[in-house]
Amino acid sequence: MVPFSIRLKEARKRKNLTQREMAEYLGITARSFQQYEGGKRRPDYETLVAIADHLDVTLDYLFGRTDKLK
Repeated sequence: MVPFSIRLKEARKRKNLTQREMAEYLGITARSFQQYEGGKRRPDYETLVAIADHLDVTLDYLFGRTDKLK
């Protein structure tokens, strides 16, 4: 199973978004988002849903349960 942090980074890059842009969209600090991608911190449920919606992927994809984006 692919770790959340890796899937998050891959999905963000696929959309050509920076960490700062994602953080601004989510209303969090860039440092917090960097910690999500670094595997040092995990987002809450509402933030997870917002991430999946913004990156146009499923939560199962982000959690490494499937390779299908949608």
